[in-house]
Amino acid sequence: MQEITAEFSAEELGGALPDEPLRIVPRVKFVARSEIGHARENNEDKFDFYEPDEQPLLAARGSVYLVCDGMGGHNAGQIASELAAKQFLHAYYHLGGTAQEAARHAILQAHHYIAEMASKIPSRYGMGTTLTALILKQDEGILAHVGDSRCYRLRAGVFEQLSRDHTLVARLVEQGILTPEQARYHPQRNVIRQAVGVADPVEPLEPDIETFALQAGDLYLLCSDGLTDMVDDAEIEAILRDEPPTRAAWRLVDRALANGGRDNVTVVLVQILQLLQV
Repeated sequence: MQEITAEFSAEELGGALPDEPLRIVPRVKFVARSEIGHARENNEDKFDFYEPDEQPLLAARGSVYLVCDGMGGHNAGQIASELAAKQFLHAYYHLGGTAQEAARHAILQAHHYIAEMASKIPSRYGMGTTLTALILKQDEGILAHVGDSRCYRLRAGVFEQLSRDHTLVARLVEQGILTPEQARYHPQRNVIRQAVGVADPVEPLEPDIETFALQAGDLYLLCSDGLTDMVDDAEIEAILRDEPPTRAAWRLVDRALANGGRDNVTVVLVQILQLLQV
């Protein structure tokens, strides 16, 4: 049985948090809804969040909102998504380094932990999960992402996908072999190239970490592919424009279910109401 271990330095695994003054606190509206759908026996999606009360932790790490979409038989996908969410949150708030470094290493720790568990328990062989986390740290946002769950942003009337799908068809689109419309209906559209917990010696896991400035009024959507496979981007955008966050979350999930609900569907909405100066 192959032993799978994470390779991190003592400085990465421990160390003090950066000593940053708390300058700005985002005040947010947070809404989440998750449904099993019409075809699954259990919900392999997981959403979670953490909003620190301690000012030093809030200054250095901010608040986290995330979605995971597990895969694997015999409830293994549900286990993988639960483990990834918990492992990521714990590691992110306990590792040293910058917030971006901590987010990357937190995903890799979750990856190695799940892969090692899968290698030791036959019924969990091949389990893995997507992970898409939005971090709100003072006046900056950080997106940490693996897989084909997505993060969208509606800002000042502009709707865009911030995350990059780690799928076979997304790569074919990037290479100009498929159009986005062809990719949407391609029979291999759900084949994931990168997943937390699934070891690939040819293409080792490397999370996407993106940083951007926050603006008051921003609306962020985190979702599993149970939404995006059932509801196209134009309808998602229209619902986000037309409805306040709570009603939008309910309408998005309802539309996914009405269109077939072939997968679990999870929606997390985070709206930046204000960027409060401390």
